[in-house]
Amino acid sequence: MGKSSSPSPPSSPSPPMDIEKGTRMRRPAHHHFPPPPPPKQWFSWIVPVIFLANIGLFVYTMYVNDCPRKEPVGCTLYPLLGRFSFQPLKENPLLGPSVITLERLGGLERKLVVEDAQGWRMISCIWLHAGVLHLATNMLSLMVVGIGLEQEFGFLKIGALYVLSGLGGSLLSTLTIDGDSKISVGASGALFGLLGAMLSELITNWTIYANKCTALFTLVIVVAINLAIGLLIPHVDNSAHIGGFISGFLLGFVLLIRPQFGYVSRRYIPDGYDVKHKKSKHKSYQYCLWVTALILLVAGYASGLAKLFNGQVLKTMPF
Repeated sequence: MGKSSSPSPPSSPSPPMDIEKGTRMRRPAHHHFPPPPPPKQWFSWIVPVIFLANIGLFVYTMYVNDCPRKEPVGCTLYPLLGRFSFQPLKENPLLGPSVITLERLGGLERKLVVEDAQGWRMISCIWLHAGVLHLATNMLSLMVVGIGLEQEFGFLKIGALYVLSGLGGSLLSTLTIDGDSKISVGASGALFGLLGAMLSELITNWTIYANKCTALFTLVIVVAINLAIGLLIPHVDNSAHIGGFISGFLLGFVLLIRPQFGYVSRRYIPDGYDVKHKKSKHKSYQYCLWVTALILLVAGYASGLAKLFNGQVLKTMPF
């Protein structure tokens, strides 16, 4: 009696033959999305230009100031610096020019902006500084914060962010300034705008960060320390700091939005890849933040300028 053989398990069908070569044809491999290209690293040039412009304008300010011509005896470092020597320390402890010179070159003064329609002062004031110490602090902050941002997002976005944040700081400063004769100068409002933009960039691009909470905590501490320093030092225009920070925070949602993690642009997907489940470029919450921030920005600038040129003054801030 013959031995019966057990049925063999069903085998998968063989791939079709290539008739011409007499070999089996390979099955097409399952394709996945190719990895996205690394983000473009921009060359930073607008921040160094801003840095040099501030330095150059301060030198020009001291040239125009010409302390020895008015009071050669009391000028600080007069024998060494000559025409570029500083005002007496009792007048300007920051080692800089006189208030009259700052006003002449474009310092922010409410009366001149409102009554004489010199609105350009809200931009010109962010390029002037009250002294060497003021200039050095701001320029160090600019290089530390600004270069990294420009390398990530490009000169156009960071240049616009810097100027618009400075305008926002000047606007709030003018609306809350105590007295018509006070002069406000400095890039602090624009620099606080960069810090505010860093915070909103972290929030809107939350999904692409690994150590989210650590980065957020660190940034909040840095912002809080900078605001606290402004509150502790006398004669600091904290309204400009607050206005610049709020403007930069909202501008960050508009200008610094990035594609969500896993998004690949269609131009980087080779022919033959299945794009059925391709991710959208941005998440819905990013669009919501973008629209909300843009509306608040336009409304804030418009209402602030309207109040300013209608002669209205906001309640003076306690700092």
